Amino acid sequence: MAMTQLRITPNKQEIVMRDGDLIVSKTDPKGRITYGNRAFNHYSGFSEDELLGVQHNIVRHPDMPRAVFKLLWDRLNAGQEVFAFVKNIAKSGSFYWVFANVTPSYDVQGQLLGYFSVRRKPNPSALVLIEPLYRRMLQVEKDAGSRDAIAASTQLLMDALAAQNTSYDDFVLNLQGI
Repeated sequence: MAMTQLRITPNKQEIVMRDGDLIVSKTDPKGRITYGNRAFNHYSGFSEDELLGVQHNIVRHPDMPRAVFKLLWDRLNAGQEVFAFVKNIAKSGSFYWVFANVTPSYDVQGQLLGYFSVRRKPNPSALVLIEPLYRRMLQVEKDAGSRDAIAASTQLLMDALAAQNTSYDDFVLNLQGI
């Protein structure tokens, strides 16, 4: 079966990252994986051969709000780095949370080569706030319908940040303890 046809059924089994582990991956400008370290293979449950050339969203868990990825891609397309808490899915259907830093990568002429991502174990106390926020965002996306889902979920996130008088970057970095 081609990897693009792979359907992973989520389960409730969590894989918790070990302190000090770093999941590293690189993609081309279209988001296809060009490199993944051993930790990426370990936590995702995929071999290097199964991951290379495949869209990075192969590890996207269905519990993730689409608005988070819209924010991520908006930032990357503007040439900015982004930090985010992300729930990933493993080949087994298990899930694992990461605190991701994604940056655009350029050659010496300034041409985009792709994206570089380093993920680490998230601060467990951050997930106590992130999980319910993401659940609310996901529910708003479902309620709004496909056409308006991302805008509605983004508005919920922006309203939550405004209520705390903080920016997105300050919010996630403070939760992680950086």
